[in-house]
Amino acid sequence: MKTLVIVAHPNLANSVINKALMERLQQEQDITVHDLYAQYPDKRIDVEREQKLLLDHERIVFQFPLYWYSSPSLLKEWQDVVLTYGWAYGSEGTKLRGKEFSLAISIGSPEEAYQAGGSNHFSMSEITKPFQAMANFTGMHFLPMYLTHGANTITTEQVNESAEALVQHLKSSF
Repeated sequence: MKTLVIVAHPNLANSVINKALMERLQQEQDITVHDLYAQYPDKRIDVEREQKLLLDHERIVFQFPLYWYSSPSLLKEWQDVVLTYGWAYGSEGTKLRGKEFSLAISIGSPEEAYQAGGSNHFSMSEITKPFQAMANFTGMHFLPMYLTHGANTITTEQVNESAEALVQHLKSSF
Protein backbone atom coordinates (compact mmCIF):
# COMPACT_ATOMS: atom_id res chain seq x y z
CA MET A 1 0.00 0.00 0.00
CA LYS A 2 1.39 3.38 -1.01
CA THR A 3 1.49 5.74 1.95
CA LEU A 4 1.85 9.52 1.84
CA VAL A 5 3.19 11.10 5.03
CA ILE A 6 2.58 14.84 5.05
CA VAL A 7 5.03 16.37 7.52
CA ALA A 8 4.12 19.75 8.99
CA HIS A 9 6.78 21.12 11.32
CA PRO A 10 7.78 24.80 11.05
CA ASN A 11 11.23 24.19 12.52
CA LEU A 12 12.10 20.66 11.48
CA ALA A 13 15.86 21.28 11.51
CA ASN A 14 15.73 21.81 15.28
CA SER A 15 13.25 19.04 15.98
CA VAL A 16 14.48 15.89 17.65
CA ILE A 17 11.59 13.49 17.20
CA ASN A 18 9.88 14.71 14.02
CA LYS A 19 13.14 15.02 12.12
CA ALA A 20 14.15 11.48 13.14
CA LEU A 21 10.73 10.08 12.26
CA MET A 22 10.83 11.73 8.85
CA GLU A 23 14.37 10.55 8.11
CA ARG A 24 13.46 6.98 9.04
CA LEU A 25 10.30 7.02 6.93
CA GLN A 26 12.28 8.28 3.92
CA GLN A 27 14.13 4.95 3.90
CA GLU A 28 10.94 3.04 3.05
CA GLN A 29 10.15 2.44 -0.62
CA ASP A 30 6.37 2.38 -0.24
CA ILE A 31 6.25 5.59 1.83
CA THR A 32 6.39 9.06 0.28
CA VAL A 33 7.44 11.77 2.75
CA HIS A 34 6.24 15.26 1.89
CA ASP A 35 7.53 18.15 4.04
CA LEU A 36 5.07 21.04 3.70
CA TYR A 37 7.29 23.70 5.25
CA ALA A 38 10.24 22.77 3.01
CA GLN A 39 8.01 22.60 -0.07
CA TYR A 40 6.18 25.85 0.63
CA PRO A 41 8.40 28.28 2.57
CA ASP A 42 6.30 31.11 1.10
CA LYS A 43 3.11 29.31 2.23
CA ARG A 44 1.76 29.32 -1.37
CA ILE A 45 0.43 25.80 -1.74
CA ASP A 46 0.23 24.22 -5.20
CA VAL A 47 -3.26 22.75 -4.94
CA GLU A 48 -3.08 20.64 -8.12
CA ARG A 49 0.25 19.11 -7.08
CA GLU A 50 -1.08 18.30 -3.62
CA GLN A 51 -4.27 16.77 -4.96
CA LYS A 52 -2.26 14.59 -7.36
CA LEU A 53 -0.12 13.38 -4.46
CA LEU A 54 -3.28 12.40 -2.59
CA LEU A 55 -4.67 10.56 -5.62
CA ASP A 56 -1.41 8.61 -6.03
CA HIS A 57 -1.57 7.11 -2.52
CA GLU A 58 -3.99 4.84 -0.67
CA ARG A 59 -3.03 5.86 2.87
CA ILE A 60 -2.58 9.47 4.01
CA VAL A 61 -0.82 10.38 7.28
CA PHE A 62 -0.37 13.81 8.83
CA GLN A 63 2.83 13.96 10.91
CA PHE A 64 3.22 17.00 13.15
CA PRO A 65 4.02 18.27 16.65
CA LEU A 66 1.02 19.17 18.78
CA TYR A 67 0.81 22.98 18.85
CA TRP A 68 -1.87 24.51 21.08
CA TYR A 69 -3.97 21.34 20.90
CA SER A 70 -3.85 21.27 17.12
CA SER A 71 -1.44 21.20 14.20
CA PRO A 72 0.96 23.87 12.95
CA SER A 73 -0.77 26.54 10.85
CA LEU A 74 0.47 25.45 7.41
CA LEU A 75 -1.26 22.09 7.77
CA LYS A 76 -4.56 23.85 8.49
CA GLU A 77 -3.99 26.11 5.47
CA TRP A 78 -3.23 22.98 3.40
CA GLN A 79 -6.55 21.45 4.47
CA ASP A 80 -8.42 24.65 3.61
CA VAL A 81 -7.03 25.00 0.07
CA VAL A 82 -6.46 21.36 -0.98
CA LEU A 83 -9.55 19.61 0.37
CA THR A 84 -11.97 21.58 -1.76
CA TYR A 85 -15.69 21.28 -2.41
CA GLY A 86 -16.32 19.20 -5.50
CA TRP A 87 -12.97 17.45 -5.12
CA ALA A 88 -12.72 16.17 -1.55
CA TYR A 89 -16.33 16.57 -0.43
CA GLY A 90 -19.79 17.41 -1.72
CA SER A 91 -21.91 15.37 -4.12
CA GLU A 92 -19.12 15.36 -6.73
CA GLY A 93 -16.23 15.40 -4.25
CA THR A 94 -15.31 11.75 -4.00
CA LYS A 95 -11.57 11.73 -4.72
CA LEU A 96 -10.58 10.63 -1.21
CA ARG A 97 -13.42 8.20 -0.62
CA GLY A 98 -12.15 4.82 0.58
CA LYS A 99 -8.61 5.99 1.34
CA GLU A 100 -7.12 5.45 4.79
CA PHE A 101 -6.13 8.34 7.04
CA SER A 102 -4.07 8.54 10.21
CA LEU A 103 -2.07 10.89 12.39
CA ALA A 104 1.48 10.68 13.73
CA ILE A 105 1.75 13.30 16.46
CA SER A 106 4.60 14.25 18.77
CA ILE A 107 3.55 15.65 22.12
CA GLY A 108 5.79 17.37 24.63
CA SER A 109 3.88 16.24 27.72
CA PRO A 110 3.77 12.70 29.11
CA GLU A 111 0.88 10.40 28.23
CA GLU A 112 -0.87 10.81 31.58
CA ALA A 113 -1.32 14.53 30.87
CA TYR A 114 -3.73 13.70 28.04
CA GLN A 115 -6.47 11.69 29.70
CA ALA A 116 -9.40 12.22 32.04
CA GLY A 117 -8.01 13.77 35.20
CA GLY A 118 -4.73 14.68 33.50
CA SER A 119 -3.28 18.17 33.50
CA ASN A 120 -4.65 18.91 30.01
CA HIS A 121 -8.12 17.52 30.86
CA PHE A 122 -8.67 15.99 27.41
CA SER A 123 -7.56 12.79 25.73
CA MET A 124 -5.76 12.82 22.40
CA SER A 125 -8.83 11.21 20.87
CA GLU A 126 -10.85 14.24 21.98
CA ILE A 127 -8.21 16.73 20.85
CA THR A 128 -8.00 15.16 17.39
CA LYS A 129 -11.76 15.10 16.73
CA PRO A 130 -11.46 17.75 13.96
CA PHE A 131 -9.10 15.44 12.04
CA GLN A 132 -11.41 12.49 12.60
CA ALA A 133 -14.33 14.61 11.36
CA MET A 134 -12.33 15.66 8.29
CA ALA A 135 -11.59 12.02 7.45
CA ASN A 136 -15.25 11.11 7.89
CA PHE A 137 -16.50 14.07 5.85
CA THR A 138 -14.19 13.23 2.93
CA GLY A 139 -14.98 9.51 3.02
CA MET A 140 -11.64 8.34 4.41
CA HIS A 141 -11.30 5.62 7.02
CA PHE A 142 -9.70 6.98 10.20
CA LEU A 143 -7.04 4.56 11.45
CA PRO A 144 -5.43 4.38 14.89
CA MET A 145 -3.06 7.26 15.59
CA TYR A 146 0.63 6.98 16.36
CA LEU A 147 1.52 9.19 19.32
CA THR A 148 4.95 10.02 20.72
CA HIS A 149 4.52 11.47 24.20
CA GLY A 150 7.30 13.12 26.19
CA ALA A 151 8.98 14.62 23.14
CA ASN A 152 10.54 17.30 25.34
CA THR A 153 12.50 14.75 27.37
CA ILE A 154 12.94 11.86 24.94
CA THR A 155 16.30 10.06 24.77
CA THR A 156 18.15 9.14 21.58
CA GLU A 157 17.35 5.48 22.18
CA GLN A 158 13.65 6.29 22.61
CA VAL A 159 13.71 8.39 19.42
CA ASN A 160 15.14 5.45 17.46
CA GLU A 161 12.61 3.06 18.99
CA SER A 162 9.78 5.45 18.17
CA ALA A 163 10.93 5.79 14.55
CA GLU A 164 11.00 2.00 14.10
CA ALA A 165 7.63 1.65 15.81
CA LEU A 166 6.12 4.26 13.48
CA VAL A 167 7.34 2.36 10.42
CA GLN A 168 5.75 -0.83 11.76
CA HIS A 169 2.56 1.06 12.61
CA LEU A 170 2.29 2.42 9.06
CA LYS A 171 2.97 -0.98 7.52
CA SER A 172 0.30 -2.74 9.56
CA SER A 173 -2.94 -3.58 7.85
CA PHE A 174 -5.16 -2.55 10.78
